[in-house]
Amino acid sequence: QVQLVESGGGLVQPGGSLRLSCAASGFTFSSYTMSWYRQAPGKERELVATITSTGRTTSYAASVKGRFTISRDNAKNTVYLQMNSLKSEDTAVYYCKRSPPGVYWGQGTQVTVSS
Repeated sequence: QVQLVESGGGLVQPGGSLRLSCAASGFTFSSYTMSWYRQAPGKERELVATITSTGRTTSYAASVKGRFTISRDNAKNTVYLQMNSLKSEDTAVYYCKRSPPGVYWGQGTQVTVSS
């Protein structure tokens, strides 16, 4: 079965960095576009970044462009989100998601940006 397991979240000070990982299994990882989403308390889940199956094309939400970088290692079945210059408004639970068919989410990893 499809499994997505996020890791790498934690508490970081404003201006700091974190790298999130999402380990995938149960499907041919290299065939699917992957995305990172986030959900802050009391807010809707929002798309943060997307990477195509080969990794050649990426896209970002305006709020993170220039600070976050999505990448993937198809040999390791893993997608990453490098987050730099973190702000308090980046505090959220971060999820990875596989592209359709089907709807597959990980369990999420908490990122808290606070001094």
